[in-house]
Amino acid sequence: MRNSSVFKLSQSQSQYQGRSFSSLDVQSRLKNVGFIGLGNMGSRMATNLLKSGFRVSVHDMNGVAAKQFVDRGVLVKETPMEIAEASDVVITMLPSSTHVMDVYMGPNGLLHSSSALQPWLFIDSSTIDPLTSRKISLSVSGCALKEKLDCQEKPFMLDAPVSGGILAAEAGSLTFMVGGSEEAYLAAESLFLSMGRDSIYCGGAGNGSVAKICNNLAMAISMIGVSEALAVGQSLGVTASTLSRIFNCSTARCWSSDTYNPVPGVMDGVPSSRDYQGGFASKLMAKDLDIAAASANEAAIKHPLTCQAQDIFHKLCNEGNEAKDFSCVFRHYYGGKDEQFH
Repeated sequence: MRNSSVFKLSQSQSQYQGRSFSSLDVQSRLKNVGFIGLGNMGSRMATNLLKSGFRVSVHDMNGVAAKQFVDRGVLVKETPMEIAEASDVVITMLPSSTHVMDVYMGPNGLLHSSSALQPWLFIDSSTIDPLTSRKISLSVSGCALKEKLDCQEKPFMLDAPVSGGILAAEAGSLTFMVGGSEEAYLAAESLFLSMGRDSIYCGGAGNGSVAKICNNLAMAISMIGVSEALAVGQSLGVTASTLSRIFNCSTARCWSSDTYNPVPGVMDGVPSSRDYQGGFASKLMAKDLDIAAASANEAAIKHPLTCQAQDIFHKLCNEGNEAKDFSCVFRHYYGGKDEQFH
């Protein structure tokens, strides 16, 4: 369920590090949204912001990705710094910690603008390690944007990765896991609900990234488990279709069986039905499992299943499947068989 603490703009004021904003103040500070990262997820999220009436400007190093927005009359900026100068709020959706660090702190990054106009809020929806999220948050909140910024005018940073994949990004039904200032989270909720169905506040800076890594760890392990069970069943004479029906009305039911089934021919409209194209790339799952394993090591927590899943997805990538959806573990690791659509 959506976080129960809903921001009542019409009934209250919110305190922002010494500043008090009325509902009008908050609404006026959400008009201009900069979006950086127009890949499979980001392009759909930016489109939903446009549909919701926000004034959006975009940036992506890939000119082809940006062109689709040029063709729709959306303002495209050449650098992240130019996005910062044109925006009240900036949202980033990038592949890795390195990309995020470069966009925020690189020579033409978000934090290097000299303009008097600056975003008051930065939202990073990338899936990155919690330490990087916390480092960027400290840089943002430390008046890093501009030396003459008064401390009472510090911007906010939220780490807000998402769950749901491309289908949910398209439908505007993502779930946001948000870390950082709770006041900033509540003020920005209309942005989240323009791109998603649920937003859940997870606590301080970096906690959204922690939640996302834990979610993807569980998702990877469940996909491996479902794939293994279906491949074993096939080899012993029970079809994956029959087993999936059983799973989905009994104790084995999970997202990997009832929503994102990995067996080609069992479910339409998912990556397994189109040769594992689109969806969530195996190389990204391998990257997320690397982050999960490193985080578990730092916390001195046992994580044998994380290590096994990490090995499996790296093996998939090394065998040329890095661009295929992670559900391809069924075919390319277990050697599972396709089935006919019914």
